[in-house]
Amino acid sequence: MSVNVGSIDRIIRIIAGLALIAWAAFFNGPVWAWIGVLPLATGLLKICPAYSLFGINTCGLKK
Repeated sequence: MSVNVGSIDRIIRIIAGLALIAWAAFFNGPVWAWIGVLPLATGLLKICPAYSLFGINTCGLKK
């Protein structure tokens, strides 16, 4: 898979993922808040399988 997540998109994903995980872990948030692992992982890895599926690329790099 190639990189398809841009820098602003990555920052938003990482912040949202960390916020959801913190909510679930430290503030007795709902169990579904652990879904924050997904945006955190896609932000850190720079790869989003859903973007690949739909042909979206926010990275700005061209092959």
